[in-house]
Amino acid sequence: MGLTANLGALAASGLGLYLNINPISSVDDSKTRLGWAALTALTFLLTLATAWPSIVPIARFCWACFFRPIEKGSGGQQERLDSFYQAQADVYDATRHRLLRGRHTLLRLCAAHLRQMKAENPDKPLVWVDIGGGTGFNIEEMAAFFPIEDFDSVYLIDLCQPLLDVARQRFERRGWKNVHVLCQDATFFSLPQWDSSEIEPRGSVSLFTMSYALSMIPSYYALLDRIDDLLDPAGLFGVVDFYTSSRSSTPLERAIGNGAERRVGWVSRWFWQIWFDLDHVHLAPARREYLEYRFGTIKAYNGRNHFIVPNLIQIPYYVWLGCSRSRSTERAYRAFEIEAGNTMGSGHLTPLHSPALTPSPSSDGMKHGSFSNALDMPELELGEAALPADTKKKGGSMALPLSSFHYQNRHWRLPFLEKKEHSEFRTWIYGFTWEDPEVDMQHLNLTKDDTLFVITSAGDNALHYAAAAQPRRIHCVDMNPCQGHLLELKLAAISALSHDEMWQMFGEGKVENFEYILDTRLSPFLSSQAYQFWRANAGAFSSSFYMRGYSGWALRLAKWAFFLGGVRTHVRRFVEASTLEEQGQIWDKKLRPVLLNKAITKLFLANPVFLWNALGVPINQMNCFLNEGCSAAQYAADTLDPIAHNTHMRTGAYHYLLCLLGRYTHDSCPLYLTPEGFGKLKESNGAVLDSFRLHTDAIMNVLQGLSASSVTKMILMDHMDWFSPNAPAPCPLDQEIAEIHRVIARGGEVYWRSASKVPWYIKRFEKVGFQVQPLGIREVGGDKEIDRVNMYASFYKAVKV
Repeated sequence: MGLTANLGALAASGLGLYLNINPISSVDDSKTRLGWAALTALTFLLTLATAWPSIVPIARFCWACFFRPIEKGSGGQQERLDSFYQAQADVYDATRHRLLRGRHTLLRLCAAHLRQMKAENPDKPLVWVDIGGGTGFNIEEMAAFFPIEDFDSVYLIDLCQPLLDVARQRFERRGWKNVHVLCQDATFFSLPQWDSSEIEPRGSVSLFTMSYALSMIPSYYALLDRIDDLLDPAGLFGVVDFYTSSRSSTPLERAIGNGAERRVGWVSRWFWQIWFDLDHVHLAPARREYLEYRFGTIKAYNGRNHFIVPNLIQIPYYVWLGCSRSRSTERAYRAFEIEAGNTMGSGHLTPLHSPALTPSPSSDGMKHGSFSNALDMPELELGEAALPADTKKKGGSMALPLSSFHYQNRHWRLPFLEKKEHSEFRTWIYGFTWEDPEVDMQHLNLTKDDTLFVITSAGDNALHYAAAAQPRRIHCVDMNPCQGHLLELKLAAISALSHDEMWQMFGEGKVENFEYILDTRLSPFLSSQAYQFWRANAGAFSSSFYMRGYSGWALRLAKWAFFLGGVRTHVRRFVEASTLEEQGQIWDKKLRPVLLNKAITKLFLANPVFLWNALGVPINQMNCFLNEGCSAAQYAADTLDPIAHNTHMRTGAYHYLLCLLGRYTHDSCPLYLTPEGFGKLKESNGAVLDSFRLHTDAIMNVLQGLSASSVTKMILMDHMDWFSPNAPAPCPLDQEIAEIHRVIARGGEVYWRSASKVPWYIKRFEKVGFQVQPLGIREVGGDKEIDRVNMYASFYKAVKV
């Protein structure tokens, strides 16, 4: 491109020189036109000559792929492939980088999960078979993510000789002695290492990959069955390919997740099937559906290839990483169904659940996902079952494929099926947690024997409890899947990243190469649902993460208010004030008149639509303080005035510091971002993190799945303010309080905050056997805060007696 530009500039200079020597006014018009034409032709020819090496491959590609379909002959698949690729084998790689998207994503995912597998089984041979690998592009590119030398053997299987010739030349240049090229039918291939009677073919392959090959192989049922037979139970199988979807989703698709992105419109569905079928490439959904039925899904991602004309030509493609269904899921069974009550017939209805406990030890004694690990787990002391025994056993030995959650490396996230309610949450509401965990810790008196039940929110407080006290179990519950995705991301980052990298991501809220980090470092610790969400929202960390999501709207509003009010420099002075006196003066004189003026209050703070979409405050909660005679303006003043005068932004009031700066500082941030807190969470290979169980469901459903007296402490935030006090009997909150009473142990404690000084539901707790006491009540017009956030009018505790 540089040479072309230089030649163009040279031609333009020649044109300028010509015009200077022969001014238009002094020459004949015909000569002028002739000169222009000559210079234009010269420029065109020079540009064409320079660009010709890149034009030829594209022209050959277009002719072979779009205008010259494979001939219908009797020679079979191999003859058709040789005929199709013979004229373009040497330009194949140069012309496919924009068409065949997702290959690097697949390789990065495979490499990341291979490192995990190798770390757990260092003495196990690594064998990779790339089926339909053609020119060897995948194998060469994998070297950037996982050393090819670390494989004991790498085999490229393909039926097209012209492409294999390119692969042999490529590997000879790299000098790889452990990479072998075999021209064989993928359905019946045989590896040279099997010629020795010492190696059993079954379960001998660690990694299979197929890059845009599954859609081209006629007998795909036989191929996938053969791969399943040869794949190590702890091994991996990666596929990237074009696809079209069926008209409606299946339960398995909903368990894998991202169903909305998977769906393809009927025009695209039929057009792409017909178009690719001309070249014997088959995009009918049956291939992918059988793949996901035959194997367990670890990761899946649905994308669109914006080919040639972005947003106009969109070819659907998917990236899929899976494993053999013979892999043991004992750990998942215990985590989901025994420890977390996520069983068939419980309130959290998940038809894709684990089979009954049946020992299935691997014949080679591998540690990765083996039954032996499950036997090492201590016996669990369980209370009375929430459901009758015969109800819990229903469907216990179903042969359906398991959900993708069962094949996670870490069993934090519990299985859930995508439902209509989940689709209502397009993103996270809370990018950070508003409640103050320091004040919680003053009353909780947590020990390592405690089992907590908390609302997920952004997960900051749950991580605080884990770092400060290492409780036995932390059940995090949120109906919004995106809140669970956010906490999952934080758990994965703690597991995989250094403190500096963690700070960059969630302290500064900005990471330049987030997508690369997601694939290569974080993906092994994420569920498929969370991975898909963050892959689609990789841009969230491109500027400021905390300006994204619904809560980001509130931060952006404050930023614009300060800009329009001309007080941005005073915001900086406010958060950097060395004393509370200085901070209070800046608030009273500069910031308060901007934030709490009548226009802002009327347009936003008293606006139910804004309160819900930006701050997550529903109308029922707003009525909590309105019904007590407190206006929105007064409530806002009672919240912010005590904070500005009594809580130092610079050294601990990190909730408001984040709102003002859009990031944290090392002196004012959540515990999990401090070196001490991060170290506590990361020590012993992140053992503390295994206490987390993330539920994506309504609180009532989760409670119904838990055993009686199995929880010792509950922190429900402001959740109960959302209910209506005028709801007809049976009131949903009454039912929930009854379940809380069943699940909480005697002497157990329930904590909540409320926008009301005296919440209407206190009597409901006392009626079922709780003793309720206030831990802090804010006074109207008062100057004393109840915590470092002071967002609520009261803080309560109920004890089961």
